[in-house]
Amino acid sequence: MSTIAVPRHAQVSTKPLTLSRAGYIFLSVFLIIVLEGAVRKWVSSATSLPLILLRDLLALSLVLYAWKGGHFRRQKKIAVAMLAWSCLVLGWGLLQLVGGESSPLVLMIGLRFWLLYIWFAVAASAAMNEADYRAAILLAGCLMIALAPLAVLQHYSPPGARINTQVDGDEEGVFVAIAGVVRTTGTFSFTSGYATYLAMVAPLVFGILGARKRTSRQQLFALTVFAAFVIGALVSGSRSATITSGMMFVVYLVGRLVFSKVRNKPAALAAAIIALVFAGIFAYVFQEAIGVTQTRFEQASAAEDFWERVFYVLFGEPWAYEAATWLGSGVGFGSNLASYVRTGSAELFALAETEGGRILLEGGLLGIAFTALKVVVLGLGTFKSLRIAKKTNSPYPILVWLTTCFAVIAWSAVGQLTSNALLGIIFAFALLLFRYPRLEIFPPRASRP
Repeated sequence: MSTIAVPRHAQVSTKPLTLSRAGYIFLSVFLIIVLEGAVRKWVSSATSLPLILLRDLLALSLVLYAWKGGHFRRQKKIAVAMLAWSCLVLGWGLLQLVGGESSPLVLMIGLRFWLLYIWFAVAASAAMNEADYRAAILLAGCLMIALAPLAVLQHYSPPGARINTQVDGDEEGVFVAIAGVVRTTGTFSFTSGYATYLAMVAPLVFGILGARKRTSRQQLFALTVFAAFVIGALVSGSRSATITSGMMFVVYLVGRLVFSKVRNKPAALAAAIIALVFAGIFAYVFQEAIGVTQTRFEQASAAEDFWERVFYVLFGEPWAYEAATWLGSGVGFGSNLASYVRTGSAELFALAETEGGRILLEGGLLGIAFTALKVVVLGLGTFKSLRIAKKTNSPYPILVWLTTCFAVIAWSAVGQLTSNALLGIIFAFALLLFRYPRLEIFPPRASRP
């Protein structure tokens, strides 16, 4: 990731960095996000709410830790903006209560979806040190290595196999890419969770792949993470995972050539060719999985217009703009958690399927303000990441912020629990990038945690 020398005024310390309390909390939340679905799916569905509560309490504890320790001073402008935004969301939610468009419980759920994990990301970026940041990236890679074999086993197992069904479910509840072939879920309880994780981990995988390595073990680890990512995407059976993974790979290859120094461009070209060869080998080995995904694309295209679907995901359903009111239906009303609390089921979308439509219908004018705020934040972040990419001669900053842009716009973050939490994770990585733009994933031995 960082291929240039450390500045003279910031020479590598001989004192090893260790994980901080903030780092341990962040890693714990990260692990729970990835593993909670496996517990619900294969152990007991009754663990769902306790695990979510534990995860949320840990996220809140990191925010309180950063506040009590004065760490928000490191991200003062962002923290002040978040405080103002939080007051606005709370005030608007209370106004919706007065207007009879919400309830206290729905408002509490709305505050959780609209604010908690954004605060978690800001707190993480303010309180975590370099060792924490490095450990989080390596953990993401290790989880990808663990998820890929599981996804392969799920792909080649019948829909009714124990590894594809939930402890209290059956074959009828399993989503398939085509008849007889499942859409893999990994450790997540639903297909969208696995696809979202693939999108979230993509820039981290390529950051590991492009980082400076000092030993053959580090080289092997980077190649294993890359192989796991490619294989995991190939057998996913998900259109969104296939498209986002492919796009990130292309951006990485182009970025390696564009941002590298002139004298390093031959080496960058060689690395890009090797990566293409590896990807080609895995594509050949898993050509059956590619055929399944291609068939899924064809079937989906026959049932719906692909570009229309993309438009809805990015901007929301057109009917949502006609149905929206100035006050909104209530912050949090469209989330699956609110649906579960109100009806006992989270299988139906209460307001809209897409993120844009749900935000607009929940918040009304506040939803419009939320969308505008997103555009401003993403624009500033992407511009700054481009400058860092030029200075560090690495495509990693651009990859992180492109993924963040996609996550903020397309993921069901105000409606779906896993997407909401994973958005907090990738946003934390995006903000940490500004604090540690020259972080070395594989540092010299003297500075290893």
